[in-house]
Amino acid sequence: MTTENRGGAMRLDRFLAEMGAGTRSQIRDAAKKGRIRVNGVVEKRADRRIDPAADAVSLDGREIAYARFEYYMLNKPQGVVSATEDNLHRTVVELITDRRRGDLFPVGRLDIDTEGLLLITNDGDLAHRLLSPKKHVDKRYLAVIEGTLPSDSRQRFAEGIVLSDGTQTMPAELEEAGDSAAPETGSAYILTIHEGKFHQVKRMFEALDCRVVYLKRMSMGSLRLDEKLRPGEYRPLTETELAMLQENC
Repeated sequence: MTTENRGGAMRLDRFLAEMGAGTRSQIRDAAKKGRIRVNGVVEKRADRRIDPAADAVSLDGREIAYARFEYYMLNKPQGVVSATEDNLHRTVVELITDRRRGDLFPVGRLDIDTEGLLLITNDGDLAHRLLSPKKHVDKRYLAVIEGTLPSDSRQRFAEGIVLSDGTQTMPAELEEAGDSAAPETGSAYILTIHEGKFHQVKRMFEALDCRVVYLKRMSMGSLRLDEKLRPGEYRPLTETELAMLQENC
């Protein structure tokens, strides 16, 4: 353990940088200008050590609360990219407007035209376990397709689909969702996969001469999309949801 972290203490500039208040150089400049207060007193030393759990820190009069980890469930809308930054499109992280930390990232990726469940966090260990090929975490999708699946499609998905490039997928579960589940014209299916290859769901249906016209992720492991969240809305995970995720992956 470093001296900086002993007893829960950390440098003031590191604390503010982790909370997304700016770069360390910007924070040092803010300190010199008297814009930072610790426990109500102006602090011009950015390298001062503070206790995030006990000390009250504010920048330009705005209190900065500390959170080691943050976990948000997002109903990703179409047109937004699963990235932390992008020059052309809005990112999923930008949708989390009341986040405390500046190091949040999406766990996995959904295509720009895909909707549904996305976990946004800064917990790298949890993200690694959720995405590890060895864990085979279930991912459940609602897919609306154009075309007609062959009569043995359920069996072929259960055996694993051979993609156009020769890649063999793991066995998957296919079931009909019913037309009422489809937001567009087409046939609706629920597909559960246990891995996360590039464009996998779309490629699996394409291998059977069908095209996915709408795709929405419904669940990832034990985490299920809150039906109350409209596209673009989010909320923090509940303690129960987080505990189940950590336990089951």
